[in-house]
Amino acid sequence: MVAEESGPGAQNSPYQLRRKSLPKRTVCPTKTSMEGASTSTTENFGHRPKRPRVSGKCQDLPAAPAEQYLQEKLPDEVVLKIFSYLLEQDLCRAACVCKRFSELANDPILWKRLYMEVFEYTRPMMHPEAGKFYQINPEEYEQPNPWKESFQQLYKGAHVKPGFAEHFYSNPARYKGRDNMFYYDTIEDALGGGQEPHFDGLIFVHSGIYTDEWIYIESPITMIGAAPGKVAEKVIIENTRDSTFVFMEGSEDAYVGYMTIRFNPDDKSAQHHNAHHCLEITVNCSPIIDHCIIRSTCTVGSAVCVSGQGACPTIKHCNISDCENVGLYITDHAQGIYEDNEISNNALAGIWVKNHGNPIIRRNHIHHGRDVGVFTFDHGMGYFESCNIHRNRIAGFEVKAYANPTVVRCEIHHGQTGGIYVHEKGRGQFIENKIYANNFAGVWITSNSDPTIRGNAIFNGNQGGVYIFGDGRGLIEGNDIYGNALAGIQIRTNSCPIVRHNKIHDGQHGGIYVHEKGQGVIEENEVYSNTLAGVWVTTGSTPVLRRNRIHSGKQVGVYFYDNGHGVLEDNDIYNHMYSGVQIRTGSNPKIRRNKIWGGQNGGILVYNSGLGFIEDNEIFDNAMAGVWIKTDSNPTLRRNKIHDGRDGGICIFNGGRGNLSVYSITNHATATLEGNQIFNNRFGGLFLASGVNVTMKDNKIMNNQDAIEKAVSRGQCLYKISSYTSYPMHDFYRCHTCNTTDRNAICVNCIKKCHQGHDVEFIRHDRLHNHFCSSLSTFRFFCDCGAGTLSNPCTLAGEPTHDTDTLYDSAPPIESNTLQHN
Repeated sequence: MVAEESGPGAQNSPYQLRRKSLPKRTVCPTKTSMEGASTSTTENFGHRPKRPRVSGKCQDLPAAPAEQYLQEKLPDEVVLKIFSYLLEQDLCRAACVCKRFSELANDPILWKRLYMEVFEYTRPMMHPEAGKFYQINPEEYEQPNPWKESFQQLYKGAHVKPGFAEHFYSNPARYKGRDNMFYYDTIEDALGGGQEPHFDGLIFVHSGIYTDEWIYIESPITMIGAAPGKVAEKVIIENTRDSTFVFMEGSEDAYVGYMTIRFNPDDKSAQHHNAHHCLEITVNCSPIIDHCIIRSTCTVGSAVCVSGQGACPTIKHCNISDCENVGLYITDHAQGIYEDNEISNNALAGIWVKNHGNPIIRRNHIHHGRDVGVFTFDHGMGYFESCNIHRNRIAGFEVKAYANPTVVRCEIHHGQTGGIYVHEKGRGQFIENKIYANNFAGVWITSNSDPTIRGNAIFNGNQGGVYIFGDGRGLIEGNDIYGNALAGIQIRTNSCPIVRHNKIHDGQHGGIYVHEKGQGVIEENEVYSNTLAGVWVTTGSTPVLRRNRIHSGKQVGVYFYDNGHGVLEDNDIYNHMYSGVQIRTGSNPKIRRNKIWGGQNGGILVYNSGLGFIEDNEIFDNAMAGVWIKTDSNPTLRRNKIHDGRDGGICIFNGGRGNLSVYSITNHATATLEGNQIFNNRFGGLFLASGVNVTMKDNKIMNNQDAIEKAVSRGQCLYKISSYTSYPMHDFYRCHTCNTTDRNAICVNCIKKCHQGHDVEFIRHDRLHNHFCSSLSTFRFFCDCGAGTLSNPCTLAGEPTHDTDTLYDSAPPIESNTLQHN
């Protein structure tokens, strides 16, 4: 303290001893600054800032010698020693004597000592307006003496300080001037003392544990913890029998802050559900709960219960954690504002909103719950903004039974089950959230639920992005869905969502997976760069896919299999490593008005009893055929444009049938070609395998490059125009002299020149050849002589190829094996 360090013999005095000459009596002295004071070495009260000393007087009459000595000659440290014995009111009176006393009487160290004696805070607690308290660092405060400023703001109040009241009232001389302060031993006594004439409703609860007091608040009182250090940890109010705090009608402007509030019943399971809580806020009251630690060990009641019409508290900066039931429970039309709270490790929901409860919940940290993070149920509502919800055992956010919350700009991540779970006719709006790294789906929608999922980033899930099943619906719009381990969006079991304007990309599985009678309208999405199919439709599903851009996939663009149906119209499907569209095993989609190009394994592949109506599409710039049809498939193709193919238009083989409108037909298939335009394809406009009878009607086959016929007429090896990646249709042979097998074939020009005089056998007019199969009737051929796979070298191999600008490398046709399910 200053008094202990002052005096002539002090080695580290806060103020230097100084002497001044008296001013001349004939001259009125001006304001002069005196070189001043060093800082204090008092550890408990900090440093005193340097400041000028002001001496001199401007009075017409000279001061008496004693007055002059006190005001001008007495050293600062002596004056401060004297002032240290004064209480706050006397110190303020001393400050009115002169400028020097005013400066010294406002010394922050003096006021800090007085402040801590009364309030215990080790940092000033500012109270600029009703319902607002906050602590500051004195060194960072803009005013020179925050201790005095806070003292003035907190001055009129009652103090609950067990054992101090008797001492205070038995020493009136010691505490003279503190008539506006009241001291009590219990909180109940302080609440009952509200009729004191100078009491303005401010109650300070000092350090200690207060047990089993009946705290029912029916007036706009302010109750705040008062303790050194971390205030809330030093002031503990608990009850073992009833709700610790109950706010009733009339407490609409009450404030409780900076304390620990506990409900700790002896029998933790015997209480009726919702009967007892740490905080109970009832109808028509709106208290402020601020900077409190709230704990309940009861297994059947929430820590905080806000219930009833007009219940509208503000709960902020609180820690609601480690409770054995629900953390925050809002029900029966209650509202309120809940901001910047820490809600964690609760046995059930961190926040539970029910029965038309409609809170505003902002910037809360809701994590490591032993159940769900936020649960809205039975018409519960609410506005949730900028919350961080993570690592809860079940979903981060659950919506059930007509609940309809709005969730905006939250982060929902690392859920041990899922991110968002909407079920049993749940609704809700989830807008601009980040939903990521959840163990299961980022969003689950099921059992006739109908939420809006808009503008979210849904990424890096350990399973899928959005999973809609069991008659789920919903609007999935404008989201960025990427990097998930399974499908970006999965629709199954009679679910029928609207999926539009999303980006679904870079998934480790497929983009959109519709199966088990899934439905839905999927429109104007961009689906790209997924590991498996961009869109899968299977097992009786009937979605409508319209105006999507499906591109740059590592396998198929759109894949219909196992009775997958639906409508695929007006889409752009391009640049896939396999074919743009595959149809197989009883699937029967309607494919119309699409643009399908850049497929490395053809435009459309129909196989294994695939069906479908393929009408009015533009199919171009695909490797292999524009359309492949094989193995008992029977689609209908009408009015398509098939052009600029790197090989040809349509290929039908191996039991394929169909009513056709395009181009390459093989292996005893029959077809009707009707109303198609076939032009500028590299190998030719139309190729028919041996034995194929075709009905032609109103087709236009024109301006094709006819590269095969040109090569044959020039005497070139057909391998020169195909390499091993394309399969030109023409006459192929086998050479017994060169010991060829059923795995080999030789083009007509190599038979004439390289194998002249050999024992040769005509195989067929076909383009089927595959070095890993065993039946010529099902294989596509390129020339093995030109490829160098036979014992004799090809004599035509070194001759130049005229159409080198049309050579390319393309992958051989591949049937998708992407049958993994989410």
